[in-house]
Amino acid sequence: MYKNIDELNNALKKVEMGEEGLRGDVIDNLIYTAVFSEERQLKEEAMSSIRDIAKALKIIPASIHNLYMAIGRGEVGGFTVPAINIRGMTYDIARRVFRIALDKNIGAFIFEIARSEMVYTHQRPSEYAAAILIAAIKEGYRGPLFIQGDHFQFDQKRYAEDPEAELKAIKDLTKEAIDSGFYNIDIDASTLVDYSRPTLIEQQRENYENTARLTAFIREIEPNGITISVGGEIGHIGGKNSTVEEFDAFMQGYLKTLSRMGKDLPGISKISVQTGTAHGGIPLPDGRLANVRLDFEVLKNISRIARERYGLSGAVQHGASTLPDELFDRFPKVGTSEIHLATGFQNIIYDNLPKDLRDEMYEYLKEEFKDSWKGVTEEQFIYKMRKRAFGPFKKRLWTLPQEIKKKILDALEKRFEFLFERLNVFNTRPYVEEYI
Repeated sequence: MYKNIDELNNALKKVEMGEEGLRGDVIDNLIYTAVFSEERQLKEEAMSSIRDIAKALKIIPASIHNLYMAIGRGEVGGFTVPAINIRGMTYDIARRVFRIALDKNIGAFIFEIARSEMVYTHQRPSEYAAAILIAAIKEGYRGPLFIQGDHFQFDQKRYAEDPEAELKAIKDLTKEAIDSGFYNIDIDASTLVDYSRPTLIEQQRENYENTARLTAFIREIEPNGITISVGGEIGHIGGKNSTVEEFDAFMQGYLKTLSRMGKDLPGISKISVQTGTAHGGIPLPDGRLANVRLDFEVLKNISRIARERYGLSGAVQHGASTLPDELFDRFPKVGTSEIHLATGFQNIIYDNLPKDLRDEMYEYLKEEFKDSWKGVTEEQFIYKMRKRAFGPFKKRLWTLPQEIKKKILDALEKRFEFLFERLNVFNTRPYVEEYI
């Protein structure tokens, strides 16, 4: 890690922007400075240098919108784009993803982080984007790459107390993300759906109106020449399964609302639905995960209507990383456009940590969140809460001994390759080059 800006600049001058030199220790020190320096100006200088280097090497944050519109028109398809949430060891894990992408000629894949994850993993958008970009530099990946704001979600309680304040908070986060190179934003106002109302259009009203307002805001601030990919959501993950009728009600209200905000404003490119899953899976009292009854007909029917009626890429599956292996090749077959993967990777990290560190993290959770431990076993509590240890133990995870880190990363790389193969994204690089 660099101690000051002069030391950082001298290191960059020594390699004279040569690619091989940059892929050595300079890069490692640059990202550690961006993430862990306590001097704000030095952190910002490190992140700025990373963005400049990436741009010079033609590593370009991009929107997947045009590819999704091509899927909506039926010009390309047969694959499901994986969207990967990285909660810790972001630089090292992203490097392994890029290795597979290079080896298997993959272009259709997304790195993402949710609004809530930014808080408990201690990763703001600028830092997360910097870690992704520098991982691409290190591994020699070139071209467009997709960074996404996942679940930019309305808090139901805060919205009820002050709707405009909650909308402003999400607008502020959206601008921060876009300024950092997040050119893919998933709006999640599904928490505002009110099933007590008598009609579907009324149930979805707060959802589609706020999704439209945020879409218009994104169109106002997106960079020239870029149409940011925007996603909507009709069913809160973990709630009741979505229906085609709910999707139609949402889209009709959304499109009418958006049209009042500006003529010919591009709308969403995909729709997230509930199919029976829950984020992270459902832990049983002994810590094992319950079997999930995933309704592929929801994905199939809404994806078909999304393409045929509205020109969207299709439905998005959340909460998928802990599903049984034999299900993953079905997602492309039913036309799922995107799938979000997070907790399964977190589980691999925990499974391969040294026992003493894992125990220390668990003890931290039991003490720090003891007021939340109600009505569940210790195993259930730990499983649900352990994502919250990533922020406080962030540096410990980034600086694990190499032999331990390699064990974790090898296991993750094996999992990534399996999922990418099942989702049929091998050799999708030509599609990205054609449409992005």
